Amino acid sequence: MTLPLPAHPDLVVDSRLTVWDGRFPLELVRFRNRRFDGALSGQRTWELWRRGRAGAVLPYDPAADAVVLIEQFRLPALAAGVDPVMLEVPAGLCDGSESAEETIRREAAEETGLALGRLVPIGDYVLSPGGCDERVALFAGEARVPATDAAGFAALAGLADEHEDIRVLVWPAARAIEAALEGGIANAVTAIALLWLAARRPWLRAQWAGGAAPAGQNEI
Repeated sequence: MTLPLPAHPDLVVDSRLTVWDGRFPLELVRFRNRRFDGALSGQRTWELWRRGRAGAVLPYDPAADAVVLIEQFRLPALAAGVDPVMLEVPAGLCDGSESAEETIRREAAEETGLALGRLVPIGDYVLSPGGCDERVALFAGEARVPATDAAGFAALAGLADEHEDIRVLVWPAARAIEAALEGGIANAVTAIALLWLAARRPWLRAQWAGGAAPAGQNEI
C-alpha cells in the first residue's frame, strides 16, 4: 500500500516504489527539491521508512518530586553500538485514529500500570528526519509513583502477547535530570523530556498544585 506523501511547492516527486509492505512500509523515493538559490536540485534517491504518529509521556509525581521510567531490550540500540537495555519513558505508536493523548494513556497503563492525571504538552518531534517519518508528540503526565524496593525497582510490566519485558523504575527527579544533563540518557525522547523538566520543574509543581497555566503551556 502506498501511503500519502503531502504535496509541497518546492518538491517534485519523479517516482515512488514500495520495496517493503510490512507493518511499517519502506519506500524508495526519487525526487528533486528547490535549492536555496532557487534552482531545482538534481534527482535524489532516498529510502523512506513509514512509521507514522506516536506519543510519549514523562510520568511525574509533583508531591514525591519523582519520575517513572522504564527499561527494556532494544535490538536497534544494540545495532547502533549502544547498551540495548535502554532507559525510556512510556511511548508507542498511535493505533488507527487514536490521538496522541489516547496513545500515551494506553501506553502508560500497559507499560507501567499507571493511570495518568493531567497532561502538559512538551513538544512534537521528528525522530530521524534523514530516513523515517515517525513523529512523536511528547507530554508530561501527572502520576502517583508506585512503591519500590531500595533500588527504585517498582514492577515488571508489558503485554504478554507482544512478548514485552519491561522493568518499571522510580527515580528522584533530580537524579533523572542530572543523568540527562551529563549525557547519560541514550534515548533521545527521554533526554528531551528530562531536559524540559529541568527547565520547567518549579512551574510544573506549582501548576499541578493548582493554578492557571501560563500562555503556551496549557494543560490538556
